[in-house]
Amino acid sequence: MEKKYSKIKDKLKIEVAKTTDNDLAYLTHYFQNYKNEVSQYFEPYASRSLSYLHENLSILEEPDFQYYLPIQWDIPFPPQTNPKFTFIDLFAGIGGIRLAYQNLGGKCVFTSEWDTYSKKTYEANFGEIPFGDITKIPEKNIPDHDILLAGFPCQPFSIAGVSKKNALGRAHGFLDETQGTLFFDIARIIKNKKPKAFMLENVKNLISHDKGKTFKVISETLKELGYSLHHQILDGKYFVPQHRERIIIVGFRNSIFKGKETFQFPKMGVAQFAIKDILEPEVDEKYTLSNRLWNYLQEYSKKHKEKGNGFGFGMTDLNGISRTMSARYYKDGAEILIPQESKNPRRLTPRECARLQGFPDTFIIPVSDNQAYKQFGNSVVTPLIQAVGKNIINELLKINESKKAKIAVR
Repeated sequence: MEKKYSKIKDKLKIEVAKTTDNDLAYLTHYFQNYKNEVSQYFEPYASRSLSYLHENLSILEEPDFQYYLPIQWDIPFPPQTNPKFTFIDLFAGIGGIRLAYQNLGGKCVFTSEWDTYSKKTYEANFGEIPFGDITKIPEKNIPDHDILLAGFPCQPFSIAGVSKKNALGRAHGFLDETQGTLFFDIARIIKNKKPKAFMLENVKNLISHDKGKTFKVISETLKELGYSLHHQILDGKYFVPQHRERIIIVGFRNSIFKGKETFQFPKMGVAQFAIKDILEPEVDEKYTLSNRLWNYLQEYSKKHKEKGNGFGFGMTDLNGISRTMSARYYKDGAEILIPQESKNPRRLTPRECARLQGFPDTFIIPVSDNQAYKQFGNSVVTPLIQAVGKNIINELLKINESKKAKIAVR
C-alpha cells in the first residue's frame, strides 16, 4: 500500500520550491486534517489546488485519493490519529519541537517556517509543508489549539516608540512595544487564539540580551496576555552528549489554571553520555579536514591564545561531551572536531549531527551536507523538549480530568 501512496504523492508533485506561494502548505495541511474540525481553516484555500490537480494531473483513476492520502504517505513521522491534544509549530525549522510533542500524543494543526531548505526537510519527515512568513499570516487563518510552540529568533525591542507614546499621552501596552519583532507575531497569535499553554525556546543569553530589556518585555507581554510564567535554562547534556544550554519559557492561561498549576521543569540526573556513542562506524574521507584547513585552524587558535583569548577549535574527548553545535558548523567544523589516528581530525557527518540533537536515525536528511549542518545547528535537543512537554501535558490532563469530574457530579 505504501508504494501506491508514494506514487500518488509523486503525481501530485508535492515539492518545495523557492516561492512565497502557500498553496502547497494549505493543501498538505488540509490533507492531514481532512474531515476534522481543523480542516475548515484550510479547505477554502486548498480547493484551488485540488481543482488544479483534477484538471491537470492524470490521477482520475484514483477518484478518492483525497480521502486516504492525508496520513498514509510513506513518511517516517505521520500525525497522530487519536491525539490527546493539539498544538501549532511556529519558527518550526526542521520539526525538532514537533517531533517531541508528536511523540507525546499531540497533533500539529498548523506550522510555519520561512526557510526553503528547512521546509524540504520538514515535508520529507512529516508530509506537511510549513506556511511561509508568519508576519503575513492573519491569526484568523490559524486553527484553535491547546499548546503554542515556538523556537523564535531573538531580537532587540525599541523603547523609542513607547517613549513617543508617553510624550503624546497615549496609552500603550507591552504588546505594542514588541511591534516590528518576530516575537510580536507570537504575542498576537496568543492574544487571539488563547491557547491553554505555550512553550517558547531560545538561546540562554535571552535573559541578559540588551541589558535584560528584551526578556523583561517578553515576560511582561506574556503576563499581560493572561498567562503565568515559568522559565529555566536547561542543558541538553543530560539527554545527549552535547553541552547545549537553552532557555525554556512555559506559560499557562490564568483563566483556566487560576495560577494553581503544579508544573515543574524536569529534574536533571547525571550526564552519562559520550560522543563516541553517536559516531558512525565508517565515515567518508570527505569529512576529514584538509591539510590547509587543519593548519589554518591551528594557527588561528595559536594566535588567539597568545592574545589571551579562548578562540579556537574544539577537539572532542570521545568519552566526554561536545561543545554546542551551531548553525556555522558547516564552515569548518571547528567547534566539534573528532580525533582520528594517524590523520587530521574530521567533522561530524550530518547523521551524527542529527544524533547529537536526539533525532532518531529514521529522520530523513534530504538536503546537502551544508544545509543539514545549518539545520541541525539551529534545531533543538528533542528529548529535552519532550521531557519539558511531558510535564506541560500532565497539567493539561489534570484540567481535563477535573472538568470530567464536575460533569459527572452534575
